[in-house]
Amino acid sequence: MDDKAKILLVDDREENLVALEAILSSLDQDLVRARSGEEALKALLTDEYAVILLDVVMPGMDGFETARDIKRRKKTRDLPIIFLTAVNSDPDYAFRGYAAGAVDFIAKPFDPWVLRAKVSVFVELHRKNLQLREQAVLLRDQAALLRSRAGTPDEGPAPRLDELAERFEAVAEQVGAVRDGSPEELRAAVDELAVRFADLHTAFEALRAAGRPSLPSAGAPEA
Repeated sequence: MDDKAKILLVDDREENLVALEAILSSLDQDLVRARSGEEALKALLTDEYAVILLDVVMPGMDGFETARDIKRRKKTRDLPIIFLTAVNSDPDYAFRGYAAGAVDFIAKPFDPWVLRAKVSVFVELHRKNLQLREQAVLLRDQAALLRSRAGTPDEGPAPRLDELAERFEAVAEQVGAVRDGSPEELRAAVDELAVRFADLHTAFEALRAAGRPSLPSAGAPEA
């Protein structure tokens, strides 16, 4: 897994993009530019992002329209969006922004410490979600190996059930850590991931208690 998360910076003004890059460069993540809502939507088709910093006022498709389109897509509906607004912006922007799916607002000019702190929370949440998905795939593959080797000792030792149980416990702890650290706006998405993992864990424990070395097929939960 690539250690660096992608952060999408969406603003039609060059000076604002330069300022964002200067502030966020110390996080050592991949900063991707988009100069319009349309360009942002195109970028989201090919890559996975940890968070979007989205300017509200842009020519053509503004930030609210862009956010609504992002939330309509199944692939990006849980992607956190932080709106960027002028300090003297319309008071109605906050209501419209949250209705469009924003998790936060930051006023220009940016406080570098506040901006970095907010973005780093979503980067860490993204990293934990990726770890959970990789662990789930590994558990599924090892369960399939147990099933395929059942009753054929000549093919070599399969992974031990107690080792699989330890992996389940480790992933369960990660699920809890992700949920505790996630913002309220993303809690539903994290809860859905936790439920899917819990179902897989319950099936494993039931079969383990029965002393059977095989598991039914189960897909990996999606973040």
